[in-house]
Amino acid sequence: MPRLHEPSTPPLPAEHLRVGDCVVDIPLREIRAPGARRPRRITPKSMGVLLVLVDHADRVVSRDALLAEVWPDTLPTDDVVTQAVTQLRKAFDEDRGNPRYIETIAKNGYRLLAKVEWLSPEATPAHDAEPAVDVELIGAGNGNGHGAETARIDEHVEPVPLPLQARPRGTWHSILGVIAAVVALVAGLVWWSMARQPSASGAAVAPLDPARIAGAARPYRLITSMPGFELAPTLSPDAALVAYVAVPEGQRGTAILVQTTDQTPPRQLTRPSGLAEDSAPSWSPDGRSIAFLRVEPGVSCEVLMIAANGGAERDIGTCDPRSPPTFEWTPDGRGLIFGSMLTAQGLVGMRVLDLASGEWRAVPYRPGAGNVDLSPRFSPDGRWIVFLRNNPQGDFWRLPAEGGTAERLSQLSADVRGWDWLPDSRSILFGRMIDGDTRMFRLDLETGQARDLGIESAQAPAVAAARPAAAFVQRKPYFGLFRVVLGDSSKGAVHVVDPLFPSSARDMLPMVAPDGRQIVFFSDRSGSNHLWWADLDQPDSLRMLQGVQPGTRYAASWSADSTRVTVVGPDADGRNVVYEIVPASGRVNRLPIPAGEPVQALQPSDPGRLLILTSVGDGRLRLNLFDRQRTPWRLAGAIDDISQVRVDGARNRLLFTRQTQTGLWQSDLALTASSVRRIDDSEPVAERYRLWDVATETGELRYLDQQPTCLAMLRRIASPQLPPSVLCLDQSRRSAPNGFSLSPRGDTVYLSLAKWDGADIGYMDLPEEPKTFVPGWLN
Repeated sequence: MPRLHEPSTPPLPAEHLRVGDCVVDIPLREIRAPGARRPRRITPKSMGVLLVLVDHADRVVSRDALLAEVWPDTLPTDDVVTQAVTQLRKAFDEDRGNPRYIETIAKNGYRLLAKVEWLSPEATPAHDAEPAVDVELIGAGNGNGHGAETARIDEHVEPVPLPLQARPRGTWHSILGVIAAVVALVAGLVWWSMARQPSASGAAVAPLDPARIAGAARPYRLITSMPGFELAPTLSPDAALVAYVAVPEGQRGTAILVQTTDQTPPRQLTRPSGLAEDSAPSWSPDGRSIAFLRVEPGVSCEVLMIAANGGAERDIGTCDPRSPPTFEWTPDGRGLIFGSMLTAQGLVGMRVLDLASGEWRAVPYRPGAGNVDLSPRFSPDGRWIVFLRNNPQGDFWRLPAEGGTAERLSQLSADVRGWDWLPDSRSILFGRMIDGDTRMFRLDLETGQARDLGIESAQAPAVAAARPAAAFVQRKPYFGLFRVVLGDSSKGAVHVVDPLFPSSARDMLPMVAPDGRQIVFFSDRSGSNHLWWADLDQPDSLRMLQGVQPGTRYAASWSADSTRVTVVGPDADGRNVVYEIVPASGRVNRLPIPAGEPVQALQPSDPGRLLILTSVGDGRLRLNLFDRQRTPWRLAGAIDDISQVRVDGARNRLLFTRQTQTGLWQSDLALTASSVRRIDDSEPVAERYRLWDVATETGELRYLDQQPTCLAMLRRIASPQLPPSVLCLDQSRRSAPNGFSLSPRGDTVYLSLAKWDGADIGYMDLPEEPKTFVPGWLN
């Protein structure tokens, strides 16, 4: 650990300083660049590097000196300094190849180029009086060469011009010491303010005024603050402890960590080796054990158990690494109930694993053909099993705990991101992806009515068994568009160019036209999601296509002649429809789809036909081929159990993934049943069913994978006639989960990479009566 304070060092000169055109807030570890919509938070290690460079402004600081100052008494990997400097350059919004802030001195070190001014306290920009807005950001790494950093910032007013001030000398040790003191003071004030608030179980709370919801204090607190991701929380029965998934400092893979719910330092509970990663922790009903998964991609999947206070791990079952299962404890703590799983016999429905005997037994119910039942959980009163069917067009179903006939509880057709029972056994909490963001809802199981809790970017709720309290993940990633020119695959060489159309918004789902010159993508840079178009040879041509707000699950599709784009999005009544846009003129037409709710639309080479992926009920999807030259359109063919489809013009075929199976499939363009066959039985895996594409001219197939050593790895798949190709596009930035695009010849990749990403664990007490501070509990 770095030395945070040395009494003999000089006091902190100021809490803010100006570096070039940027303002640095040292206690918050934020850098605001000119024109940026929000400041960017950096890791403590990156701030340490910056303060060392500031302390030696205009002089070269060697890598060894930086390691000695910022990483004392440790043995970090050699790339930690590079990671920290890369993060600083991104925060300073520095142009690649044209350093204005930090100069790299080959085989020596780094030098701070920009002028430095320490800013007086009275000149520091004040925070807005309105409530702070939580935003999650990412840097290049966590300062230790491992993963990305999450940070929460309070958005405040734009900095005003600040006067010059002489720059006192001092070391970064003293500055970090004051940072720790400031953080402790703020934490004390927060605790004092919370202690003064009446508890939910005390005196009656006055009904909440809806007009004041936006200005009310948030009903939760964030209890983790480590760099990177904290995911998949599970609470001990008494809500005193939380276990979750994170990347421990100095490691590359995920492990299970445990801490109190009062934001104390965590302890590492599990220690996977090699490329294995631990995930999906689940706390036992008696509070003594935690079950979890250990997966080595493509190699193995194990169900393990460990005592909550640590100790030896116990192997209790195996699973398919291509599709890790979902599971929860049985009420008596003697077994685990699993959702649909891939086995040697194929996909099977819900089963229970007896921990004492290791035997499996099927839950007595009929899952039905083509259904995938996930995340089963017994109700707190032990009467019901509720599960999620056919996510990401998912809905909640239930059946009696002893088995029987399943009944549908909701009509959401939603992309559900985790759920759990509330203590009353009559309602549940769940996260849901809406328009590119996640929100948390309360679902009344008797009425089927879902209410938004008003907690943004929330998912994966976990409720304590013996106390009305919940933990959840708060995550809001921001993605930018990148173009990657592929080098010689035999040498593993790639060249990543500057980001396309830089912005501080979320840009995703790029789709390049068959002519290789045009591109469309989705972005909220205008304030809400819209479709944007540009000529790749003319960056100034970028413009928003009016009249369409597309859904963010599937990309748009180009016509073979590169003149038209089809996209699925909601109409004025919120129903999904298909639009056809002519980018040259901006004309938008709503297409007369005969039946079904469309989720994806594609244009084959024949302009008289259109492929529509539609929901057919219960979350299942069907691919339809329509003849659009007749009125009404005629259905020319259909295939069930499809999750995503692409047109391979080079080989006159369709390629698709299935909802219920891993791998890749093909058919002819007419969707003839006899032409359907599997061409890859292992990839894409179920969770990454959108992360593949085919080059329209060459037919080359590429798949975006993720490994602990490379978060955006491009691999060639389903091409036995070509040599294997594995290219690491980016080691530290994750790709967006909803797709990328290959150029017509397959030599360039257009993809969204995380500019800022990460996740923290939130914690809140739940109301015992539906009339407390949480908006979604109001009747």
